[in-house]
Amino acid sequence: QVQLVESGGGLVQTGGSLRLSCAASGRTFSSYAMGWFRQAPGKEREFVAAISGSYVNIYSTNYAESVKGRFTISRDNAKNTVYLQMNLLKPEDTNIYYCAANSANALHTTKESYAYWGQGTQVTVSS
Repeated sequence: QVQLVESGGGLVQTGGSLRLSCAASGRTFSSYAMGWFRQAPGKEREFVAAISGSYVNIYSTNYAESVKGRFTISRDNAKNTVYLQMNLLKPEDTNIYYCAANSANALHTTKESYAYWGQGTQVTVSS
């Protein structure tokens, strides 16, 4: 069982930056692939980024086209935490952002592939 708690959301102006954090419980965190998704009211939850698990600090990452070059996913296994650094934010990035974990250690982009979810953190980008 993995429990996830997101933090770091807030209000930022267009072009600004935020860093989201996701703290995970559980001794198997290092082996889990972690993902970030986002969802706006009335819309489907969409993939943002994913990072593989690793015991040797070598990771693979995957990003949605809409955030490539602006967002960076990273993790610190010693702290059981995954991050999403968001730069050059746009109003269309306004969403609730969710952290997710999958034990298959694959860079899945579909929400159905992730068994564990956090409660979400709101990001609002003003124009």
